[in-house]
Amino acid sequence: MAAPHAVDGVELGTGETQLILPDSGSDEGKRPQFGTRFLTDPRQVFQHNAWDNVEWTEEQESAAKKKVLENSQPLPAEKQEEFDTKANEFWNEFYTIHENRFFKDRHWLFTEFPELAPQSCPRPESLTQESNTEDIQQSSPTTGPCSEVEALTLNDESFPGASATYRILEVGCGVGNTVFPILKTNNDPGLFVYCCDFSSTAVELVKTNPEYDPGRCFAFVHDLSDVEANYPIPDGTLDVLVLIFVLSALHPKKMQASISRLARLLKPGGMMLLRDYGRYDMAQLRFKKGRCLSENFYVRGDGTRVYFFTQDELHELFMSAGLEKVQNLVDRRLQVNRGKQLTMYRVWIQCKYRKGLERTTETLS
Repeated sequence: MAAPHAVDGVELGTGETQLILPDSGSDEGKRPQFGTRFLTDPRQVFQHNAWDNVEWTEEQESAAKKKVLENSQPLPAEKQEEFDTKANEFWNEFYTIHENRFFKDRHWLFTEFPELAPQSCPRPESLTQESNTEDIQQSSPTTGPCSEVEALTLNDESFPGASATYRILEVGCGVGNTVFPILKTNNDPGLFVYCCDFSSTAVELVKTNPEYDPGRCFAFVHDLSDVEANYPIPDGTLDVLVLIFVLSALHPKKMQASISRLARLLKPGGMMLLRDYGRYDMAQLRFKKGRCLSENFYVRGDGTRVYFFTQDELHELFMSAGLEKVQNLVDRRLQVNRGKQLTMYRVWIQCKYRKGLERTTETLS
């Protein structure tokens, strides 16, 4: 299985009505960081599109666990194998049908992940006249798009974005709803954005988008779960790696190796950013019997798959890949359809994990 791009806040292909849920934005298009709008009076629930950090009652959590248990009988092994081997077909068909009409650009990214926005660049303390190239490469991460160490750390000019000073890779880019907001928002000339997806159809849609700029972006087809396949980027060259509702599309048994492989692409100090489905999210509770592949892992009606995480599971994946926790939190959000007077409980997990700055014995000798 590879890394197609799932849709945040939308359940796909279940045979039920598809809901495009509104962003919880404030006036003038500015979206406050989650965790700032609290529902203190239940009578005011329909005053806004969404409420943050909504605590579940014991009854709600019990009902959610019961619902998941009722529909957790796994499909036969041969059927599961079919969904695994045909994953490419299912996602290509999905993007062929929907193209770029189904998605909304993720402008909330820069609120939750300011690492993607333009940054200042203080001179690294370790960059002194006595420092040599190896010292800098091993111990001094870039601290912004204008880093002065970049020219000293890379001699290979053969890969796309080799001369860039701040590199971002999104895995599972879909039709570019993360990539294009980054390119539009971050105008630093040193920025270069890579993006890849399992689906060749999705990547072609990115490349044919009028906003695609080959001078600032490189889109390519890649199977995240194929850890033997090479990336067009050398190890140790990325400042930020983004996973937005994509790891959940991978088979659970392939997640650890995939994250460990991605971690090798990061520079010391580089950051891996993730936002994905949490356990007992509304999308999980909507699955009927006959859709479960394994525990908390399901197949939608269109053949695409999705897993629902806990914080501990994600923490273990990142730590086992040698990364350090910066953030790991649950976004429990109550989204509201004010027109239909409906409430929808969403559970998402947001993580930031950093590659350490340790200096190797070889470098120090």
